[in-house]
Amino acid sequence: MLTIDWMGAFFIGLAGAGHCMGMCGGIASAVALNGRHQSFRITLLYNLGRLSSYLIIGALIGGTVANSLSLFDSTYLLTALRGVAAVMILLLGLYLAQWWNGLLRIEKLGQAIWKFIAPVASNMLPLRSVWYAYPVGILWGWIPCGMVYSMLSWAAVSSSATHGMLIMGCFGLGTLPAMLFVGTSSSRFSTIVRLPITRRVIGSLMIVYAVYSLYILI
Repeated sequence: MLTIDWMGAFFIGLAGAGHCMGMCGGIASAVALNGRHQSFRITLLYNLGRLSSYLIIGALIGGTVANSLSLFDSTYLLTALRGVAAVMILLLGLYLAQWWNGLLRIEKLGQAIWKFIAPVASNMLPLRSVWYAYPVGILWGWIPCGMVYSMLSWAAVSSSATHGMLIMGCFGLGTLPAMLFVGTSSSRFSTIVRLPITRRVIGSLMIVYAVYSLYILI
């Protein structure tokens, strides 16, 4: 089942390209413009930093939940958490398909942490060197994002810190092509993933997966 989870996380990251471009495309482009002659290297380092944040958060969430569940009779609680994870994927599907934007309300939960991180991240621009792109990426990996939160709910029920980290890592790898395209100014890819038909197909697939996940829990 874990292999399916990892593959699913990767394809959700890949499918959410339009959302990633909207959330992080601006900062990725701004970072890349700090060194036009080394834009790809800067973009790559920035995204590796962002992926590092996902790995850390996934490990923390997966490990914390797994350790907490080990203290209780966790069968029903784990089922409930898996139900929450499925609902989060459902909300993500509705959002990507542009049928309902309820997921945006959940993004606001991360503002409490982000308001402390954002000034630090902003003060690191313009980059003092190419290598500064990596820590900037780490900081911007904490930007409030409903898509990331949906995947974190999945990492939370993965049974361990390692599996939580791998789920978020696979998700991050899935987002990488879109973000590299943004950083290297490829508008054609951006146009394709933002098409309404593309978003609806992707959103529909996520909704089907979420409904199936809820069904097998009943």
